[in-house]
Amino acid sequence: MPSSTRPRVVILGAGFGGLHAAKALAKKADVTVVDRHNFQTFLPLLYQVSTAGLAADHVVHPVRGALRDTGIKFRMGSPISVDHKNKSVKLDSSEVLEFDHLVVALGSSTADFGVAGVTEHGLGMKSVHEALMIRAEVMRRFEDLARFEDDTRLSIAVVGGGPTGVEMAGALAELKRGPLKNDLAHAAAHIDIYLIEAGPRILPMFSEKLSARAEADLHKLGVFVKTNTAVREIQSRKIILKEGEPIPAEVTVWAAGVKGEPTAGLLNLPIAGSRIDTDENLEVNHYPNIWAIGDINGSRDKDGRFYPMVAPVAMQQGKWVAKQILRKAAGQPLQPFKYRDKGSMATIGRHKAVVQVGKFTMSGPLAWYAWLWLHLFYLLGGRNKIGTMADWTWNYLTFDRGNRHIMDTI
Repeated sequence: MPSSTRPRVVILGAGFGGLHAAKALAKKADVTVVDRHNFQTFLPLLYQVSTAGLAADHVVHPVRGALRDTGIKFRMGSPISVDHKNKSVKLDSSEVLEFDHLVVALGSSTADFGVAGVTEHGLGMKSVHEALMIRAEVMRRFEDLARFEDDTRLSIAVVGGGPTGVEMAGALAELKRGPLKNDLAHAAAHIDIYLIEAGPRILPMFSEKLSARAEADLHKLGVFVKTNTAVREIQSRKIILKEGEPIPAEVTVWAAGVKGEPTAGLLNLPIAGSRIDTDENLEVNHYPNIWAIGDINGSRDKDGRFYPMVAPVAMQQGKWVAKQILRKAAGQPLQPFKYRDKGSMATIGRHKAVVQVGKFTMSGPLAWYAWLWLHLFYLLGGRNKIGTMADWTWNYLTFDRGNRHIMDTI
């Protein structure tokens, strides 16, 4: 397509959706990707950074490296306003980018659901910085515990029984049972790990059988699973429940859910809940040529529910919106987005995982290996793949985790 007729596309966000859209458009449009970081974070493995299983630089990849030899431009910055009349977006660097199509792929942020104290006393896990904060806080509390030879205990609580919370709780339990026990058995024996879920079961998106299997695996690892347990407030060293006695928690990891990235509110676009309101084609309602994909997208499935905030949705929507932009540029009618649910998976620990694809279910070692290889496949960068395999192999063979550094104060 000649350059003069190629649509100018600005994509806000270099996550799963943004990069998939950019690459799908690269040969037929002039694309500029904008992100406040110069790297993409592989969010599904952040919990392993926070529990010393992986080095932080193994889950990030330079955006420019991902876009190399594609002809796609990159700008590091954040949008601060959109001029809808003149079709331009202004960045915090004062640069103004003109567009024919704008794709908003800003992702999500931690949602506190109105629970008091989450911001002050809870630790979210949506960035490498937050993951390193969790790791540092857990290790610092362990070192504090090591000073005592009595029955002083350390309680770590994970709030949220979805895949992130389950994987986090399981990884903490394995950190306690392996490396920390080898470091100082007395201290490790006095660590309690809680998983708190407001609903009747953990992993509610899985079958009841797999949820029960995951809960049983967590119990085997020594995790105290608390279902039907709604949180009212997070305090400095404890969690106040809506019913029942408080749960002690020197460290509280908040994995209860996410919401659309608040930065989207600066774009003067219609909001549905915390997401940008879009039609079935992923185009923003009443704003032609502006699109929203991924966690920030507010379109709904055939049952009237928002699409889940997971990477497969973002990747599929990224490719889909690229097709719609090209169809619109060619004067062709738009097509409604249809999500292909390829299943869900969660790992609990070594040889412990659950997988569900439609009516097919799998658990145990095979599910665990499937989880490992699928995440390795989608991880960007050959260096990251090799580094992650090296860390995983070391952890597997030695029951150790070499990334137990407290680095937030250096």
